[in-house]
Amino acid sequence: MDKIVTEEQQQQAIEALKRMVQHPSYLDQDHSAAGAPFGPGIAAALDEILAICQEIGFKTYRDPAGNYGYAEIGEGDKIFGIIGHVDVVPAGDASDWDSDPYQANIKDGYIYGRGTQDDKGPSIAAIFAVKALMDAGYQFNHRIRFIFGTDEENLWRGIAVYNQKEAPIDLGIAPDAEFPLIYAEKGLEEGYLTGPGSSEFTLEMQNPFNAVPAKASYNGPKLAEVKDALTKYHFDFVDNADGGITVTGKSVHAMNAPEGTNAVLRLAMALDEVFPSKPLDFIGKLFKEDATGENVLGKVADEQSGQLTANISTLTVSPQETKMQLDMRIPVTIDRDELLAQLRTAIAPYELAYETFDYLAPLYVPTDSELVKTLMSTYEEITGDQTQPQISGGATYARTMNNCVAYGAMLPGVPDFMHQVNENWELAKMFEAMDIYAEAIKRLCTTTK
Repeated sequence: MDKIVTEEQQQQAIEALKRMVQHPSYLDQDHSAAGAPFGPGIAAALDEILAICQEIGFKTYRDPAGNYGYAEIGEGDKIFGIIGHVDVVPAGDASDWDSDPYQANIKDGYIYGRGTQDDKGPSIAAIFAVKALMDAGYQFNHRIRFIFGTDEENLWRGIAVYNQKEAPIDLGIAPDAEFPLIYAEKGLEEGYLTGPGSSEFTLEMQNPFNAVPAKASYNGPKLAEVKDALTKYHFDFVDNADGGITVTGKSVHAMNAPEGTNAVLRLAMALDEVFPSKPLDFIGKLFKEDATGENVLGKVADEQSGQLTANISTLTVSPQETKMQLDMRIPVTIDRDELLAQLRTAIAPYELAYETFDYLAPLYVPTDSELVKTLMSTYEEITGDQTQPQISGGATYARTMNNCVAYGAMLPGVPDFMHQVNENWELAKMFEAMDIYAEAIKRLCTTTK
């Protein structure tokens, strides 16, 4: 096949990505304003990417309230959507980085900066892949629409407004994951288990929903007995300088919970040996270290997307209340309402109630669909890799749209620096992703030159 992307478009993409990285576009609602509901950094990044698209010939639209924007090229009745996001997670302590996280730095063939992998880099790669098609003289028989979300790293509020106000796409991709392709994403259920508190001890272990906690500290009553219980279970812990202890585990993303070691659960199981508490009994006598929910719900799985995963990441205990955070990744064919009814029945004897905090419906696009077949054949022909399409417990914007799948931009073997210090993307891999996007969009959305 002919190579579509030239060195000129590669360099244009690098310069555009530098422009995007300079905006610290993380959630800052304390400084929200008209047209900037999630803070000035995100609004500036949205304006920047729309300006980039307009400069290369796209028609653009910015939601007046600042929830989303889009850029469009081409003609036709059908819309091919490419869904990305301009928000990022905070860089944390900039002194931990080898270079300024908000000034893109190229070193040894890699581009460094917050958003280079997630998701500014992939969005720019896809934009300039389309630019390469435009420069090569291809005519589009679809309206190719780049849709830019503004709240992907949090509650997806911006893309929800898009779906309320705009026409649906007919097919599309989200360049916010890995190649070759993700055709099924499990449902994401996050919520709170709440029950009575304790007059004998207090606990404050706060962690994100979506991470298996690697540490859990305790410095309260009956410490020696808690240590004995940990030793009985053969759970690792260390003594702290303040006289307390820290239980240690292994942190992984909640979608891969069975691969981790949950320190919060391990501490809770030890505490349950020492203190009378119905909510702790739920962990100590039923849930235990189960990361699949099988101890509570039985085996929950399907052929399309595998087994449910379950992660309890937070445990707080006060005289008034015990509260836990629960993250579940639900197989695509499982009825959520029935599952939650079963959960509520199972936790009732432990004086616990369940309340949903957030829910994202699953994604499933059949592997024999024209979209998946075309995307997969393009990937295989360019890379020579015959890896099969994947399922995921993670969540991308693909699940918010019709007939849409996550497609790249990270190639197999690329180290995952998303959300991490020194986030970077190898330029050679970025250019290869551009080649894949250009060829796939050519096959799906163009006529002959």
